Amino acid sequence: MAVYHFTWDLEFFGYVARGTTGQGGWRLFARAIASSFLFLAGVSLVLAHGREIRWRPFWTRWLQVAGGAAAITVATYFATPGSFVFFGILHEIAVASLVALLFLRLPWFVTALAAAAVLALPHFVALPALNTRWLAWIGLFERPPISNDFVPVFPWLGAVLLGVAAGRLATDHRLWDRLRGLNPRLARAAPLTWLGRHTLLFYLLHQPLLMAVVWLATQVAPPDLSARFQDDCRRQCLASQSEALCANYCGCAERELDARGIMDSVMAGAGEQSARDALEEVVRLCSFEALDPQ
Repeated sequence: MAVYHFTWDLEFFGYVARGTTGQGGWRLFARAIASSFLFLAGVSLVLAHGREIRWRPFWTRWLQVAGGAAAITVATYFATPGSFVFFGILHEIAVASLVALLFLRLPWFVTALAAAAVLALPHFVALPALNTRWLAWIGLFERPPISNDFVPVFPWLGAVLLGVAAGRLATDHRLWDRLRGLNPRLARAAPLTWLGRHTLLFYLLHQPLLMAVVWLATQVAPPDLSARFQDDCRRQCLASQSEALCANYCGCAERELDARGIMDSVMAGAGEQSARDALEEVVRLCSFEALDPQ
């Protein structure tokens, strides 16, 4: 998780190409991280409430997770208002933990079937009425909203239920007793258990610290925004246009953005309305110039 977020920070500040962490192996890496988080959340529910639900510890932990989710929403709303985290991994864990309580006493195969249904549902049901950001968290939308971290209930609740099913299966077959037998062999790794016992704290603190480190690097060795802009612009343009036209268009766009003083804003996502309006004007102007460079 820290490796992925550090790379995302490098992309955000312009040290790596835009879109790097949202495609290819990085995209699969992110999904694997989220899936493991949610799966382990389900397993942990079984371990914490194996025989009966311990309501006081449950609500204490749930309020911590929900509070962390709310803090992330508020912080990202001010930091990146156009793509703030309105339903991320902690929001999903908070909601899924409540739903998963209904499955703690059911046979593991029943929970596994429910997990499969949850995972499959978004592939068969998509409602345009759920496209708005305030309803998209359900996960049955036609078009996903823009967010730096979006983990809707469907299909991600399925990963938590799979964790509950696996935990229930392990309990029924006394697998936990066998795993405890490995503890002496893993004694050297004992210091790592601190992270396992303070996962929420680590999650909330690691990204601000990593982002601060990258920001400090920009003060010493700032990224070459011009080179990054040309790379991003040409890559997108060449998907549908010729090399010559893209060279003219991207050269024009860079000159115009610099002249208007909005290059930094555009490279940061053009969150302000004035910057977006200016960007649209530059796109129109340079599109005509690229088609008729004379």
